[in-house]
Amino acid sequence: MIELLRDFLISLFYSLRDVTPIVLLIVFFQIAILKQPIPHLKRVIQGGVYIVLGLALFLMGLEKALFPVGNIMATQLSDPEFIGVIDGILTPWWSYYWIYIFAALIGFSTTIAEPSLIAVAIKAEEVSAGTIRPLILRATVAIGVAFALALGTFRIVTGTPLYIYIMVGYIIVIIQTIFAPKKLIALAYDSGGVTTSTVTVPLVAALGLGLSSAVPGRNPAIDGFGLIAFASLFPIVAVLGYGQIIELKTKFTKSKLKKNAV
Repeated sequence: MIELLRDFLISLFYSLRDVTPIVLLIVFFQIAILKQPIPHLKRVIQGGVYIVLGLALFLMGLEKALFPVGNIMATQLSDPEFIGVIDGILTPWWSYYWIYIFAALIGFSTTIAEPSLIAVAIKAEEVSAGTIRPLILRATVAIGVAFALALGTFRIVTGTPLYIYIMVGYIIVIIQTIFAPKKLIALAYDSGGVTTSTVTVPLVAALGLGLSSAVPGRNPAIDGFGLIAFASLFPIVAVLGYGQIIELKTKFTKSKLKKNAV
């Protein structure tokens, strides 16, 4: 209990250290530049306290749960006894299929729960007058992250260069950007950014480092990172692709109605 309290106080100190400059900056601009009192001061102070406590608890959660869980799962799912590999025989990439499945599922579930993505989806619904549904947008982004992490773990297992995947991915994004509906382009790019936030990053980073440590011949410093880049890229592809499908479906429906009218 004493150790837990000590860890919480350390996390609380780091949270205060990180939040204080932001608070001072806002207060300075509000009082010195805008020369106006801070509106709803009590609510602002209350919210600030919640933020600091929440960050402290979240940092503790990272150290005590999320990082160890990602590392342990990657190690166990890639264990030679689990995947049925005999010593001395090179492990084929398809033997790690449980890793790919786990990565896809963890990517989907963490993205659905990502607070920053929820916030973006709610705002997207507001500005689009309800045409963009938050759940559909979140599910589309989550599918993109799921595919990204499955492909990223495949890259770690096979040891292929990261830049090839990233280059091909961005070429696809550029082509999609040319043909996708203009109103979805900015939202798609933002959706790629908000996926790499508080919930997703810790598990993804731990998964990549754990897997690269467990797979023979992989270096965690070289192969362990890169999954977050996948998680940022493929949601853009997914959202742009969703927009293109909706646009094609709308055009097909309109042309069908015209033919029926004739």
